[in-house]
Amino acid sequence: MPHIEDIASHTTREFKKYKSEYIEARLEQSRSNNITYRGRKLESISKISSIGGNIRSYIKGGWGFASFNKVEDVTPHIEQAIEQARLVSKKEGKLAYVAPVTDTLSSGTDIDPKNIPLAKKKQLLDEYNEIIWRTPKLQTSVIGYSDSYKKSLFINSSGSFIRQERSDYVLRLTAIATNGSEVQQANISVGSRDNFDQILNLHSRVDEMANRSVELLEAPQIKGGEYTVVLDPVLAGVFVHEAFGHLSESDFVYENENMRQIMKLGKKFGSKDLSVIDSALIPDLRGSYKYDDEGVPASKTYLINEGVLVGRLHSRETAAKMGEKPTGNSRTINYRYPPIVRMTNTYIEPRKATFNEIIADIREGIYAKNWYGGTTSMEMFTFSAGEAYMIRNGKIAELIRPVVLSGNVFTTLNNIEAIGNDLEMNQGGGCGKGGQMPLPVANGSPHIRIRSCLVGGV
Repeated sequence: MPHIEDIASHTTREFKKYKSEYIEARLEQSRSNNITYRGRKLESISKISSIGGNIRSYIKGGWGFASFNKVEDVTPHIEQAIEQARLVSKKEGKLAYVAPVTDTLSSGTDIDPKNIPLAKKKQLLDEYNEIIWRTPKLQTSVIGYSDSYKKSLFINSSGSFIRQERSDYVLRLTAIATNGSEVQQANISVGSRDNFDQILNLHSRVDEMANRSVELLEAPQIKGGEYTVVLDPVLAGVFVHEAFGHLSESDFVYENENMRQIMKLGKKFGSKDLSVIDSALIPDLRGSYKYDDEGVPASKTYLINEGVLVGRLHSRETAAKMGEKPTGNSRTINYRYPPIVRMTNTYIEPRKATFNEIIADIREGIYAKNWYGGTTSMEMFTFSAGEAYMIRNGKIAELIRPVVLSGNVFTTLNNIEAIGNDLEMNQGGGCGKGGQMPLPVANGSPHIRIRSCLVGGV
């Protein structure tokens, strides 16, 4: 099988033979491993290797796309992408200018998960599973581990040649308990870019998770209504990613007249303490990179700055259509898909308040942590917290059943009345959009306090 470096050289030469407004190629080699436990038993171990690529051509506002896994000859795929672009071309269209780049980014073989023995990975998961099953009243459990290594090459007809490589680790654990009439669960999700050590030494957290699933069986359920709610960094990060971050992806905005009015730059969305950022430049996070999948340098983009909407996330095409600068947010999960506008590491910028200061004057409220899942529809959202406690007279009180938070994202942003100083980034999730999932991202926040938040019991 040829190396993608050899195919890249051939592709660069082939591009010169064709007259097209713009052509690009992405070539990729990858390996992944997956280990799953269900209940007490190891359910599956899999290993997947792939090599392939894609060609995109742009002609007068029309895109052509061809993906392939037979990399010996890219010529027919170039021709196919160009022909597709011609068929859907329009009277006009353009891409935002990006200077060509030649760069090689190699982290070295020490990041490759294949250098970590499978026996070591299995031993660690065996230890975590044994801890879970020491817990009484457990009904079942699920452990899912995955790692991957990817090397990619990006070439375009403007002269860019970019080589990047990365690894990725994700571990998710769930404990489900029952007393015969009730079922409750607790979970942990952790992830890392290039660092297996981040999923080591979780034994005490796994023990706490398993025991919490049992404790929830006896926890009371709150009466639904409006409360002052404090979100931990995990749940606040999920909120800003799911409820607001997707609304900032400009492919969604420019196609929707209603959203263009709602997401108009300069509009006030919160207090001066509220700033929301998306940045792929933070070192060592799962959403980090130097160049996106269009060869555009990554950037730090303020979406909200001191309560005002000031930016959004762009590909080269959406930036040109909206008369704004590209932000380096065009991403794809692998060579089988074209890149689309996606988030990277999205977070609420920290302020000065301590956690104790945030809860000090709350007579009766709710402290919501972690998350199970949620849905968004335009500006409306619903999220399920994974863990919740009452706040009484400025103190964390009893454990309660997990709660559901719902509302309008813009109203909720305006109701954020305190932002902590304790930013944390959660890396255990993956983002889905346009059939492409899970894309490595991170999201985070300090603790935040929201007044008049609609809360229901699970």
